[in-house]
Amino acid sequence: MLSFPSVRPFLLRLYGVITSLAKPLVRRKLRRRAAAEPGYAVAVEERFGHYDESATGTGWCWVHAVSLGEARAAGILIDELRRQYPGIPILLTHGTATGREEGAKLLQDGDLQVWQPWDAPDAVARFLDRFKPQIGVLMETEVWPEMTAACAERGIPLVLANARLNETSLANAERLAWLARPAYSALAAVWAQTEADSHRLVSLGAKVAGVFGNLKFDATPDTRQLTTAVKLRPQLPRPVVVLASSRDGEEQQFLDVLKRFGALQPVPPEQDAVRSIARRTHDVQWMIVPRHPQRFDEVAALIEANGFAVARRSTAGAPTESEIWLGDSLGEMALYYGLADAALLGGSFEALGGQNLIEAAACGCPVIMGPSTFNFAEAAELSLAAGASMRVQTMEEAVTAALKLVENPDRRETMAQAATAFASANRGAAQRTAAAVLAIAEAASVRAPLEERAEPSLD
Repeated sequence: MLSFPSVRPFLLRLYGVITSLAKPLVRRKLRRRAAAEPGYAVAVEERFGHYDESATGTGWCWVHAVSLGEARAAGILIDELRRQYPGIPILLTHGTATGREEGAKLLQDGDLQVWQPWDAPDAVARFLDRFKPQIGVLMETEVWPEMTAACAERGIPLVLANARLNETSLANAERLAWLARPAYSALAAVWAQTEADSHRLVSLGAKVAGVFGNLKFDATPDTRQLTTAVKLRPQLPRPVVVLASSRDGEEQQFLDVLKRFGALQPVPPEQDAVRSIARRTHDVQWMIVPRHPQRFDEVAALIEANGFAVARRSTAGAPTESEIWLGDSLGEMALYYGLADAALLGGSFEALGGQNLIEAAACGCPVIMGPSTFNFAEAAELSLAAGASMRVQTMEEAVTAALKLVENPDRRETMAQAATAFASANRGAAQRTAAAVLAIAEAASVRAPLEERAEPSLD
């Protein structure tokens, strides 16, 4: 079993002093975030290792999913853990309000959800003392020095699942190598998404035990939403193109292109020969789905400030000719992708690395991505090779490509079929990861096997 020395290195102890002194700043930041997102005001003391008396138990399989995307990936893994080991007790932690909201949907009787403790020695110690997890599973990128050190000292195997590390994150970690290297080397096992991720993680000292692929390929789109979309599509007067999971700056780019293409001009008459770009733009129903729910109102105001009417999903307003549909709801991406003839990939038109394109592919929606896809580099390249997506360099090229695609039903259908096949061909990470997690949990020398665990008490 991995362990840190009984006397901690000076720099790690210094880090602990700094994080302890930073607690008032953390509290102030949470108060500010809560003004926009009330979820940050919930159970604040859990962030510092203080819990309700009912929050207790032992033998937990602790899964940490910091935010929305990680919580969705965690849901896939948790489902497979339960399939392989029915009744496994799940302790779920998060760092963001959207992650906690999504995570609440995953809980079953006997499970528990609390905030991730702030990475200060006393908060981490109280968390581990209270819950005594049999194993900890960090999702994707969340590696904290104090937590990894404390788990290693206590003999609690801490693993990193669905792990990814892009070049930018690697460079940042190398600048703080005195913290990053001990933290990554203290992990009991790491299972990377891709070979490139594996090489970068190994360079930081991580013990990569396998390249299992991306858990998100194992997600099953909501069949009810897809069925609803199939029923609605024939009733829509125009094909739908969605800017999906958009980030700050991308909506303005998108609206600027639509205005240049004449979306705010009166609908031009049909022409026998060449249809104008304005006419073609009017013949499409454009939709925006922001990545972060706290920006829904901001994006709605932005659309109106640019001269467009807006129909919000939350209020189901009636469409008008110049209207932009706004997908301001959580958990309905399958519906939006099912309605769309094409999706422009949010996060890829700013230098943000792109959002998850796998969900769109699983819904059979062709993807048009911008130049920045480092967060899903391998998935992006695989989708391109499979014919499920296309890459452009600017938002104007993306809108133009979408117009061409909706005007060519045969090509659109070919890409849709390729997307579905691409998503199906890359499944299997959940089964491999769950089996590996359970094997490490069972082998933990300082904990009883799962079948001998004490049942968690939530009284």
